[in-house]
This record gives sequence, structure tokens and C-alpha cells, in this order.
Amino acid sequence: MPSTKQQRARRQTAPSGPPRKPTASETQASLLTVEEVSSDSSEWKTPGWNNELEFSQWLNGVKDDLVEESYDEYQYDRNCLDELEHSKDHIDEILANTLTLLDDLSSLSESFKSVETQTSNFEKQCEGLLSAQERDTKLANGIQNNLHYYDFLDPASRRLNAPGAGNTVRDKEFSDMLRRLDVCLDYMETHVSSIMLYALWAALTFTQPDQKEAEVYRSRYRLLLTRALTLIRGNFVSSLKDIHQNVSKKISDQQLNDTALSALLYAKFRVGAPELKQIGVEIQKRAVPPLNPDQNDEAEYQSLMNELHSNYSAIRSKLIIPIARKKLIEITQTPSSSKDLVSFARASISYIRGLCLDEYDLWGEWFHGQGGLYEFLETLCEPLYDHLRPRVIHESDIVKLCQLCNLLQTRYFSDPEEEQEQPETNHLDFSTLIQPALQDVQARLVFRAQAVLHDEIERYKPRPEDIDYPMRNKQVSLTVSDTQISGKKDTSADTLVDMTTKPENEAGDTPQDADSKWDFETQTALKGWYPTLRKAIWLLSRIYRLVNSTVFDDLAHQIVHQTTLSLQNASSLIAAKATPADGQLFLMSHLLILKQQIVAFDIEFVAPEVSFDFSGVTSTFWELRERGGLFNPRNLMRLVGHGLIPRVVENMLDAKVELDGRLRTVINDFINAFAARMTSSLPAKFVDTRNLQRGELILPSCRTIETEVPSLRKVLNEYIDDTRMKETLVGAVQDRTIQIYEDFFEKYTSSEKGKGNHVSKKGKGRDDAVWDVNTFAEWCEGVFRVGVSGLHADLPEDEDDILSTSS
Repeated sequence: MPSTKQQRARRQTAPSGPPRKPTASETQASLLTVEEVSSDSSEWKTPGWNNELEFSQWLNGVKDDLVEESYDEYQYDRNCLDELEHSKDHIDEILANTLTLLDDLSSLSESFKSVETQTSNFEKQCEGLLSAQERDTKLANGIQNNLHYYDFLDPASRRLNAPGAGNTVRDKEFSDMLRRLDVCLDYMETHVSSIMLYALWAALTFTQPDQKEAEVYRSRYRLLLTRALTLIRGNFVSSLKDIHQNVSKKISDQQLNDTALSALLYAKFRVGAPELKQIGVEIQKRAVPPLNPDQNDEAEYQSLMNELHSNYSAIRSKLIIPIARKKLIEITQTPSSSKDLVSFARASISYIRGLCLDEYDLWGEWFHGQGGLYEFLETLCEPLYDHLRPRVIHESDIVKLCQLCNLLQTRYFSDPEEEQEQPETNHLDFSTLIQPALQDVQARLVFRAQAVLHDEIERYKPRPEDIDYPMRNKQVSLTVSDTQISGKKDTSADTLVDMTTKPENEAGDTPQDADSKWDFETQTALKGWYPTLRKAIWLLSRIYRLVNSTVFDDLAHQIVHQTTLSLQNASSLIAAKATPADGQLFLMSHLLILKQQIVAFDIEFVAPEVSFDFSGVTSTFWELRERGGLFNPRNLMRLVGHGLIPRVVENMLDAKVELDGRLRTVINDFINAFAARMTSSLPAKFVDTRNLQRGELILPSCRTIETEVPSLRKVLNEYIDDTRMKETLVGAVQDRTIQIYEDFFEKYTSSEKGKGNHVSKKGKGRDDAVWDVNTFAEWCEGVFRVGVSGLHADLPEDEDDILSTSS
């Protein structure tokens, strides 16, 4: 058992507070202690009694010890209980304090919620006050801003109506005032338009619109702006007049040379130009175009700008025009210009152009833009028109008129394609100023061209030497170019008469000399043509590209028509004097020349040998002959139309149709005449061919063909030098002859069938009395020798031998 000391010590170390739950280590230690106690007590618990007496004795011996031990345990537990009660009281006190504290906290929470509610209400009141303050601030600022546009009326009125207000227009403050007037006007315009929309809404809501005085103030501001711009106009015109008076006085007081006069006329006007240009811009930028330009309303304040232009133009004209008239009179009196229209025009226009360039540059220093500029420059050109127009009207030489027209177009009118590639806006367009002079020259040129057409083509009376054909062909040979069927030209075929492009001037030649030389060479080159054809081509080449295309087309139509009639009349005279073939070939060759010339005038000039490109006609001849059906009406139309569609004279379709019809007719007449002559011996009625010798029925026709073919080639050689052209016509005559024989053979076979005689269409060869068509055609090819005889005449000997061998 544990000793009393140990128990006391344990009681003394027991905690004074409530009992504590032992830990695991304490529990293990207590178990070890119990085991030790058990092991110690086993020594005195060892049973040594053998009966109840011994047991009773033993029990009495230990009974006191048990009582004492129980008391000690009781005392220990009593102390623990006291400590527990004391702890409970302490905890109860703490719990009571906690409850009191919770009550206090709850009271504080309610107080805080009340404060939060009051704070939120205060915040809302502050926000309302701030919104009201902001609204009132905006309203005050808006009122101040609106009043700013209204308040400017009085100071602006006082400044613009003050004495000497016109002297301040060049100040910077005046420009600033104009800008403020523009701003105020824009503001009033905006609110006037908004009031109009607002008026309907106000009528429906029974409220009054804001800024109802905007309409009144707009009118007053517009009056002020008009007043300000009028002051600018007055200052501008006054300064301009002062300069004019100063310059005029110096010019009248002393005789000035050209240099001093130029300095006086331009240097004086350049001194104050920048400032005056600046104030003029103030008017120009306020010349607002109307809202509806279709009503032809003038731009606002444009009249003031027009006054600036008109005053400037009038003052400059007073100074410049007298000098220009004097200079033009001097040019007129010079020996080179007194009688020659082109020389006078060149010198006078050059002077006026230089004058206009100077005025153009000076205008740019006074004004921004070109409004009114060309009206002023046209006024400066009036002295030129006064001198040039009467001389143009009295000029009867069409060459001079063409030279003048060409001078104006080439020197003063630019190419439209070049203008599109390199547009230049800041340069003088002198072509606009010289356009009236060009129109006068063109009108006179057309009038003279019509007179030439009437006198020298329509009323032309041929002289005996003009219709002396074929003798005339021996003097002048009309050559044509050889061209392949493909239409490509040989190097020797590129020899065409250029009637529209003049050669470059040689060194030392004046333009008049070069033009006269060109006329002489052209007339020489065309010497072999009939005079009316020569005059027609010369006239067309002269006016080509010098007049309006529509006018040229109409005039060219008349020229071609009258020339065709003239050639047909000459052909009739030649046919009556010589032979019908001469007349037909004359008309055919000249119509082909005319047709080729009206197609394109851009052909090369070669002198003294002249040739013409008939590639379109000759190629079509060969193609139609090779394909057959040369005399089909559709093919004949193609003959004169294929490859010859007009490219230059686009609107001459009527004249072309007329020319094609006459050319087709004369070709048919020529071919049919020769073919009819060659087949005239064919019998119209048939007899019994069994009594005839071999080929006796067609033998006379064969002899006639053999005789006429050389005649055909001879007459073609007299009029045409082009080998292919001649061979084409020979081949056409051969085809027509074979066609006539074919008709004859059809009639012959029909007649024989009617008699009961069978005739084979293939024939029996050359022993028959009547040959079949193939035999006759083969025989004709050997006689006509199309393409062989002509080539023999033109080829060298070695090529001629080769051709003969291949044949």
C-alpha cells in the first residue's frame, strides 16, 4: 500500500481548480504505480491463514488501515469538490459578464445601423445638391457661351461703322473679326434651322422655343459681313485706281522704251499685290455657291468678287490695249507682214501670246484662281481679231489659208492625249483664246474649198490634151504597186503619194518656200491624173485634219461625188474619140486611184516616180478568180469593197457606195465588152455538125480570141503598169469568155438532143466539131497565159528561164 506521506504529497499537488482529464502518459504512469503497489502488497497479502479465525484476525488487523485509507481518499475528493465549486462560481461570473457584454454589443449594433441610415440619407442629399450644382453650372456656362455669340454684335457694329473703317481692312484684327463673324453666322444659322423644327414640337407641347432672337441676329450679322466685305472691295478698288493713276501719269509725261515701259506696267502692279490678294481672298472664300445650282442663282458675294475682277480688267485693259494696237500696226507695216497673211498672223499672234502670258502671271499675283481671267484675256485679244479677221475674209488663196490653219493647230493647240497623260492646271491655255481666230480661218477655208469644188471640178471643161488617150499614157505612166495576196507590202511597193504630210524643211527654206516646193512636187507627181481628180485629191489633202471632222466628211462627200461625175463625163468623151475600151480603162484606173486615196491619206511621198497601192483590189481579184464565181453579184460587190473599208473618211458611206457602184459597173463593162468581142463568132443557130470539119464550128471564135488577147494586153499596158492588176483583168476576161462558151455549149447540146443526136458533155477531144467546156478552157489557158506572160515581162532572164522550164 502506499504510504501516508505519499498520499499527502499527492493531495498537496492536486490542482485547486476543476478536475482535469488525465493525459495518456499520466494514465500509463498510474497503471505502472498500481502494478508496483500490487507487487508490494502481495508480500503482506500472502495468505497464511488456514481457517476463519486466522482470517478474522487478519481482517481485524487490516481493518483500521482500510478505514484510515478511506478517510484520506475522502478528504482528497472533498478538496477536489470544493475546488470544482469554486471554479464553477468563477465560470458563472464570466458567463454573466459575457452576457452583459453581448447586450452592450447588440445595443451598439443598433446604434451603428441608425448611423448608417442617417449617413446614406445624407449622402443622397449631397448627391442631389451636387447634381443641381452641376446642372446650374452647365446652364450658366451655356448661357455664357450663347451670350458670347450675341455679345459680339455691338463691338463689331461699332468697328465697321466707325469713320475710317476701310483703312483697317489690311490689319490682322480685321481678318480675325471676319472669322468671328463667320462663326457667329454659322451659330445663328444652326439655331434658326433648329427653331424651325422645334416650332412644331413647341406648338404641340405649348412651350416656347429657345433662342428665338437667332433669326434677327442672323440678319444683323449678315449685314455686318456684307459691310465688311464692301469695305474690302472699296479698299481694293481704291488702291488699284491709285496705281493706275500713277502709272498713267508716268507714261503720259515721258517717252519710255520697251524695258522701262514693261517695268512700269508690271513692277508697279506687283508691289502691293500680295496684300491686296490676301484681302481679295476674304471675299472669294465667302462667295459660297447656292444650295440649288439648277436655279442659276449666283453665288453669295460673287458679285463683289466680280467687281474686283472687272475693275482690275478694266484698268489693265486701259493700259495694255493701246500699246497692243500700236504694236500690231507696226507689225502690219513691216514688209514681210504687210502682204503675207501667214507672216502677219505668226508675228501678231506671237506678240499677243507673250502679252497674255505676262498678264496671266500678273493675274496670279493679284487673285487666287482663274475666275474672270480668260474673259479679261479675250478682251486683250480683240485688237488681234480686229486686224486678223478682215485679212482672213479677203484671203482667196487656199494655200495661205491652209498654212495659217496648220500654224494655229500645230503651234497653239496641244494634243488631247498628251493633255490626259500630263495634266497641267497652272498654265495658260492659249488655245482657248485663239479658238475664234481658228474658227474664222476654218470657215473661210471651207468656203474657198467649196468655191474650188464648184469652179474647178463641177464646172470643169476638159481641154483636148486632157482627153487625148491613149496618147497621153505614153507621156506619163500611171504605175501601181505589186502586192501579195496576204496584203503585205514588198519593199518596192511601199511607194505611195503622201498628200497629207509635208516633208521637213530643208536648211534655209522658209515655211512658205517649203510649202510651195511641196505643192510643186505634188503637182508634178500627179501630172498623169485627170485634172479634176488631181484637184480633188489635192483639195482633200489640203483640208484634211484642218477642219472639223464632220465638216470634212460632208465636204469630202461632195468632192468625191463631183469628181466621179467628172471622170465619167471624161470617160464618155474618150470613148467617143478613141475606143470604148480606152474610156473604160481611163475611168477604171482613175476610180481606183480615187477610191484608194479617200481610204487613207497617210501615205508616203516619193518624187518623181509615183505609185499607188491597189493591194485590196488586186488581191481580191486573184482570190475570187482562184475560187471561181468572179461574176457572181455578191463577189463583184466584194471585189470593190474587200480590204477597202474607209478608215479616215468615216462618214463618207454614200460617196463610197456611189464610187463602188460606178467602179463595179465599169469593170463589168470592160470585161463583158472584150469577152463579147472574142466570142462574137460563135453561131447563134446550129446546123448539122456531121458535115463540118474538125473544130470548124468554133474555129472563127478561136482565131478571134488569139487576135484579141494581144490587143487586150496592149491596151492594158497602155493604162496600167502593175503586173498583177493587168493579169487579174486578163484572167477575168478569160473567165467571162469561158462562161459565155459554156452557155453556148449548153445551148448546143440541147439543140443536138432535140435532133436526136447524143452529145457527150466530156467531148471526144480536139477532133470534134464542137469542143467540150474543159477542152475549151484548157485551150484558153494556153492562149491567155494568165500570170505567165506578165511575169515574163517583169522577171530577169534567169528567173524567166526557170519559169519557162517549170511551165
